[in-house]
Amino acid sequence: MDLNLNGKHALVCGASEGIGRAAAHELALLGADVTVLARRADALQAVVDALPRTGAQRHGAVVADVSDTAGLRAAIDALVAVHPIHILVNNTSGPAGGPAHGASEDAFLDTFRKHLLANHALVQATLPGMRAARWGRIVNVISTSVREPIPNLGVSNTIRGAVASWAKTLSRELAADGITVNNVLPGYTETSRLSQILRDRAQASGQTEDAVAAGMRQSVPAARFAQPMEIAAAIAFLCAPAAAYINGVSLAVDGGRMQSI
Repeated sequence: MDLNLNGKHALVCGASEGIGRAAAHELALLGADVTVLARRADALQAVVDALPRTGAQRHGAVVADVSDTAGLRAAIDALVAVHPIHILVNNTSGPAGGPAHGASEDAFLDTFRKHLLANHALVQATLPGMRAARWGRIVNVISTSVREPIPNLGVSNTIRGAVASWAKTLSRELAADGITVNNVLPGYTETSRLSQILRDRAQASGQTEDAVAAGMRQSVPAARFAQPMEIAAAIAFLCAPAAAYINGVSLAVDGGRMQSI
């Protein structure tokens, strides 16, 4: 099986922690040059310093805010002018919880900008390099909510679904250029996002966070939460040469929690 990413350049967003950081590590293990992107320069430098490398690999960081679409695009335009990107991992933390009917217009607009519009700006900036190489991988880290909406995550459910449809459309448009577009749908994963969900559910229900977590684990056939590296392994595989004919899919990595096929 060909998993070799030597000579490929990966841009991993939201890479200061959690799934993004784990994905950067896995892609570096496969030989890719990795650039990590997030808002916190100090956290990113720690990620870069910890990335695996051989003598030929070059890793780096870009400090950018996905809520600033123009600034994000400018930062990536400057990056690709020096080092074209072949792999793009779109990954952004989700919005605050709450029911859809109570969400403000600003909450929907802000999340749309941080997710779909930011992803779109990144694709437009990196696409010329992928097309020139006749090889590219775009992986969007979204949510199982694109198939089964998650209670009390109204804004997230709505915008994640839009991202999934956008990605499916791109997968058909770009396939002839040797570029695949896929989504990874993480289940409950031990990240700061899960910690936020546990706090919100505990506050809303009056239960302890431990009790909420135990109930969530009971809904997972694997009876546990995922580790970020387990999600990252799926991301890395979809970026590998071996996955060249996997295109336009939304891959659930959820321990079997979803009821749908």
